[in-house]
Formats: sequence, structure tokens, C-alpha cells
Amino acid sequence: MWFHEEKSLQKQDVINLAIRFAETAREQICKNPKRVLLLPPDITRAHSGAGYITEELYKIFAKDAEVILIPTLGQHVPHTPEQNKWMFGSVPEEKIYKHNWRADSKKIGEIPADFVKEISNGKADWAIPVALNHRLFDEKWDLILNIGHVVPHEVLGFANHNKNYFIGLGGKDMICASHLMAACCGIENNLGVLTTPLRACYNKAESEFLGSLPDAYFQVVMSYNSAGELIHTGVYAGDDTETYLAAARASQKLNITVTPPLKKVVAVMQGDEFYSTWVANKAIYRTRKAMADGGELLIIAPGLKRFGEQAEIDNLIRKYGYTGTEKVMKLYRECPNDGDLKDLAVGTAHLIHGSSEGRFNITYAPGHISKEDMNLVNFGYADYNETIKQYDPNKLKNGFNTLPDGEEIYFISTPSAGLWSTAERLK
Repeated sequence: MWFHEEKSLQKQDVINLAIRFAETAREQICKNPKRVLLLPPDITRAHSGAGYITEELYKIFAKDAEVILIPTLGQHVPHTPEQNKWMFGSVPEEKIYKHNWRADSKKIGEIPADFVKEISNGKADWAIPVALNHRLFDEKWDLILNIGHVVPHEVLGFANHNKNYFIGLGGKDMICASHLMAACCGIENNLGVLTTPLRACYNKAESEFLGSLPDAYFQVVMSYNSAGELIHTGVYAGDDTETYLAAARASQKLNITVTPPLKKVVAVMQGDEFYSTWVANKAIYRTRKAMADGGELLIIAPGLKRFGEQAEIDNLIRKYGYTGTEKVMKLYRECPNDGDLKDLAVGTAHLIHGSSEGRFNITYAPGHISKEDMNLVNFGYADYNETIKQYDPNKLKNGFNTLPDGEEIYFISTPSAGLWSTAERLK
């Protein structure tokens, strides 16, 4: 790790550390880079400040070099020009490339099935192809800088670091094989774990296949202050695994909230970031370990317009719904090799992740999806306008609230920024 800072940080503090990161990258990797690739997260991480951090790095290097951005979309929908401008500010649209998880990948190796089987304790037994955006290898880069937010994550334990490559710039086959492996290991066994089985696979792949890349990582950790505001509490910069581990250890301390079993949780998925249940279901992932048996999770999602990020994934979710691991895996095993559950195994994994396994109830108050469609995929429905009257996010504080009618709820304003769990399930 090159350096880190752990304290409450203002926006200018973060920008200053980004400037230091750029200077250190010149010292450690390339003094006078002529081509620089920036790899920020997509719009669902916009609250992390990754947009203005990326814009600052662009301005620094664009003085002397050609600088290209590729948002690490994974299988998410590409940003519109308006979204790019909102997130990345003054970066020219023509300098922002779109990653296409189906068309842009190049296979450079694989994680052997024997390793996958061993590291997953036999829960998965297939090879994971290492297939990434071809521009990483087909074009010459003097610097490749990854920007991201380290926070508990349902697939990798914690987000960011080499997730930017293997999911963010991953090809379809890699993303599908990876996500299904993680789902088989169990979402609640992944959340908040420093090195999950899939993270171990990615670390192996980075060591064996990406060692020649001139790259480094700029990672932020965030938490709530006493006023209930989400602020930066740490920056970690470097080119090694310890850079990730240091940030993840900080996130473990700051982003995991231990609660008693919660009977009623009200969570908000911001309308300018979350348009599909594919990403809005983070509200389920991050709270499920805190939910009481028979409890209710109410998700207020004003931007929700669809289920999947792509039409074929949307159709898959509509066809099968969020029906639980046992049923989904039975359907998967019975599915022919060219069937939809195997062709889109990343969607199969998503169906598992998004189910409460019948343990608690999930209700959405969506901005743009009908009750019939919500019920179709096995989610409850609440009218958005009526819901925000009863549970006005502007009047609720994070944590326990007692409403005028006496109802007690637990409110979470930004579920994607943390993990909530009972002490028992955290162990």
C-alpha cells in the first residue's frame, strides 16, 4: 500500500488525496504517461464521490496525456450522456467508453475447476474463465487507475479492488460462472467476509493474469457521522492486496451495524441511482442478516422502472421470480445446457440472492412498476405516494423510529453503504 488516511474527510481532503495518488502513480509506475485509463464504478456508486474523484484524476492527467474512462458496469445498463455528465462533470463524453459484457471481452485464462471446488468446499465445481474487456490488453496503457468504494458486498464480501476488473469489466461467461459460484456458497456467508471463496479466485486470477498491467487502486471508505450524514472516513491507495484488505478491515468496523432482530425495516434506494431490482435489491442483501423471522422489509424505490438491467435478464426475472435457492437450483439443474437459466447464470444467481428464502416478507414501493408486476416476481407491493406519506424519509432518522401511530420501525437511508446484522448471524 502506498498510503492511507483514516479520519473524517471533507470533499477537498479527498481531492487532495487523489492528487497525491496521481503524483505517487507517476513516481511508482510511469513518470510521464501518455495514455491513461481510469476505471471508476458505475452510477450505483455515485454517492461515494467516485465521480468527482475520477474527474479530478482526468483533469490532472489530461494536461499531458490521452485519458480514457471506462465505467466498470459489469452487466449493468450503460450510462446515458446525461448520467455521465451528472457523475463525471467536465469529462468529455467522447472520452467515456461503454463496456459491453457480451461483445467486448477477451479470454486470457481461467481459474481451474479443481481450485474452485477446493476453495468453495465443494459447493461449486466448474472452471471460471478469465475474460475481460479487450481494451485492457489490445491497447497500450502507461497507467491504469481504479477508483472505488469499499463496502460490504453480497458476492465478494466487500466491493471494489479487483472487482473492477473481474466483474466491472468482465465478460458474460466470467460474470455468469462467478456469480453462480458465489450464490452456491451462500449470500449470508459472503457478506462482510474479507476474503470470500470468489474473492480468493479473483486474487489468484489477478496474480496470474494481470501482473503486467501498470495499475493501482484508489479506494474510499464511508460511514455516517453523528449528524446522520454519509461522509468519507478513509482513503487507501496502492497497487497490492493489502490496499484492499486495509480498506475492508476499516469497512468491517465502520459499515457493519449490529442490531437485534428487526421486525420492520424501511429502506430507501435513491431514485437517481437505482432503476431496477437488479441493483435496488441491495436493500435486501444488506439487511437480510438483521431481519427477524416473519418480519417485513419495505423498500422505497422512486426510480424503479424494471427488474433486470437488460431485456433478457428482465424476462428471466419475470419468468421465474425470486423463489428461493432450492427451487431455483432445481430448475437450473433441470435446465438444458442451452436453456435460459444456464445461458444467463448470472441471472440465476440473482434470483437466489433476491429471495428471503421465505424467512421474511419483502415489499417494494416502486415509482414506476405496477402491483401486478411486483407480485409476479414474488415481491409485495405498496403504493409509492401513500408510502412516503406514512414513512417520509425526510422526517425519519437512521435507526429506530416510533411513528405518531405508535408503530416502531428501523429506518435505513442508504442500504448500499453498509451491512446490518444480528450478532448471531454476523458470527
